[in-house]
Amino acid sequence: MAMAVLACTAPAIAQEEEKVETTVAADVVNQYIWRGLDLGNVSLQPTLGVAYKGLSLTAWGSVGLESSDTKEFDLTLAYSIGSFHVGITDYWFNTGLDPENRYFRYDAHSTNHIFEANVGYDFGPLALQAYMNFAGNDGINANGKRAYSTYMELSAPFRFATCDWTAVFGFVPMSTTSYGTSGFAVTNLSVKATKEIRVTDNFAIPVFGQLVANPCSQKAYLVFGFTLQP
Repeated sequence: MAMAVLACTAPAIAQEEEKVETTVAADVVNQYIWRGLDLGNVSLQPTLGVAYKGLSLTAWGSVGLESSDTKEFDLTLAYSIGSFHVGITDYWFNTGLDPENRYFRYDAHSTNHIFEANVGYDFGPLALQAYMNFAGNDGINANGKRAYSTYMELSAPFRFATCDWTAVFGFVPMSTTSYGTSGFAVTNLSVKATKEIRVTDNFAIPVFGQLVANPCSQKAYLVFGFTLQP
């Protein structure tokens, strides 16, 4: 019987893995905190993505309710195999080198785009991520040159008191105006809890709370949000 079950389910599993997956979702947060940096207040953050056999293309944005808040539009191309993944992100902000905030302006000295490469590995109880800006409107270092701003992060997921938790230790290894560091600095110590609120048998809303501290800037934040996803 076991062999018969395997013979029937294996093609079904393979067929399932070959499907193109689509993600349509939106987060609503009381504060937009990114890697320990304050980028705005109440924000709507939509996501649209497609994925096929480990390859994914994702569009993500953030729009604050206040006119002074950061507006952002990101495109990420990524590939994952097993526990290893690599990707490139094109960040666009409504502030930068171009006073007219043109999206299709990519000149290195007059663009609002930042291009970042990332690589990571998930060991199970611990995941390691590394990110580096390689082009666009990057910050400068202590010598006034392009910083190739780098951010690294260790994260550990765990289950506690009916919630899914993630603890994060993030740091910047060198000086850069992008993160406001003058050398090695810890910029992101955070813990996040997520729990689903079930509305019906087929629909639930994930809600999350996150405590974030940035020892480098001497700031701390308490973030609350929820995710809408069909």
